[in-house]
Amino acid sequence: TKVWLDFQIGSSQVQRMRIALYSDTVPRTANNFRALCTGEMGVGVCGQPLHYKKTRAHRLVPRNLLEAGDMESYDGSGGESVYGRTFPDEGFGDHHHKRGLLTMANRGPGTNNSKFIITLRSLPRLDGKNVVFGEVVGGMEILDAIEQLDTEYPDKPVTQVAIVDCGEGW
Repeated sequence: TKVWLDFQIGSSQVQRMRIALYSDTVPRTANNFRALCTGEMGVGVCGQPLHYKKTRAHRLVPRNLLEAGDMESYDGSGGESVYGRTFPDEGFGDHHHKRGLLTMANRGPGTNNSKFIITLRSLPRLDGKNVVFGEVVGGMEILDAIEQLDTEYPDKPVTQVAIVDCGEGW
């Protein structure tokens, strides 16, 4: 499955990131992300649209990871899946072995929701804890630009990193 995210860093020009989802190996996790890209599920229990459009990255750990996907509170404390508040881990077959992988952000076993991580390097410490469900196949230069941003405590980008639009297909 192919999806895209349009990122805007501060007031810079919008850039498109293309993502291939691992629908064959982790279908529920991939479908959750796909449906959050299209917004097809409407409004969630939290009262917010189940859609990544108009959300922002809330966490940046340079040379490690970028985290986004909290459409509820925009700071990493909220989020909701298309299956309800959370859904179980689907599998840990893929490893966090390179830059540009998409993996679920969570607060422990079975707590996946809408929040996701894009790896900025190999992160083996996430293996067996976070479900890898896709990879960036176009727009890696967006990660390069984001990684140059300054952060403030606790790992918040000083410059806003917004997902201004998103969808399915290329």
